[in-house]
Amino acid sequence: MSSEVLDRGLVMDAVRVTEIAAIAAWKLVGRGDEIAADQAAVDAMRTALNDLNIDGQIVIGEGERDEAPMLYIGEKVGKGKGPKIDIALDPLEGTTLTAKAMANALTVMAWAPKGSLLNAPDTYMDKIACGPGYPEGVIDLDKSPAENIQALAAAKGVEPTEITVCVLDRPRHTEIIAQVRAVGARVHLITDGDVAGVMNAADPTTGVDLYLGQGGAPEGVLACAALKCVGGQFQGRLVFRSHDEKARAARVGITDFDKKYNLHEMVRADAIFAATGVTNGALLDGVRLEGGFVHTHTLVMNSATRTVREVRMKRPV
Repeated sequence: MSSEVLDRGLVMDAVRVTEIAAIAAWKLVGRGDEIAADQAAVDAMRTALNDLNIDGQIVIGEGERDEAPMLYIGEKVGKGKGPKIDIALDPLEGTTLTAKAMANALTVMAWAPKGSLLNAPDTYMDKIACGPGYPEGVIDLDKSPAENIQALAAAKGVEPTEITVCVLDRPRHTEIIAQVRAVGARVHLITDGDVAGVMNAADPTTGVDLYLGQGGAPEGVLACAALKCVGGQFQGRLVFRSHDEKARAARVGITDFDKKYNLHEMVRADAIFAATGVTNGALLDGVRLEGGFVHTHTLVMNSATRTVREVRMKRPV
């Protein structure tokens, strides 16, 4: 799929899909049912995708085929005609956030030419990411948090005390958080939202400079699609907790279990990325009902044209 195919029409198709899923999930905000919210987003996203003139296959989804009715890895979507594309998606990033009416729940999707997205298994991944404008290699997954913070601060021309690091608030990150604070940097903790966490590091308005920690490997691919559009650096390494997880990785073609992936190995060609807010957050406003209209706020990016658009839509209830 050349950059000519990544046209405005396909970009707006992506926007419509994430909008429809966000509205479906929004109807269950604050109702305490994570499963129902996720299922509503899945059903809406599948219906919207199958209405498009694309020949799509999901490479990052909600699990494997036996876990249907989720949008599963390998599922074909679209009308089977048009561009052949890989699809990475999270119909509802932040199921808990949605159920509890907390900030930063999103519907997220990325499209790229067939064969160009890493088929990341549903395992954990160690990650580090920063935004654009720094020398290549300024961050390194194999260095300590202190070393990465000091290198980023030097490249930015500030002291480490002026660096803010986004970390998922999890017990497994206790040591990372301690090391970040020991060097004098600030820690910005998030409760959920791995994709949004990485995106925060690429958006200067959030005040976040660096993302560190262990999160989902599929979410790493989605985050890389966003970084591909705006610039930035990313490194990740798969983390396996069992033989079953290694077997799952092998089924999607992973042979080097210790490989350190960079951004361009995760997303090997131009990509479209779209995210619509379900609840209000640092990056996007949530869905709201006002004056008989449902309002949505979407961020859509196209790496082929290096464009980033904010799309605000309203439609009658």
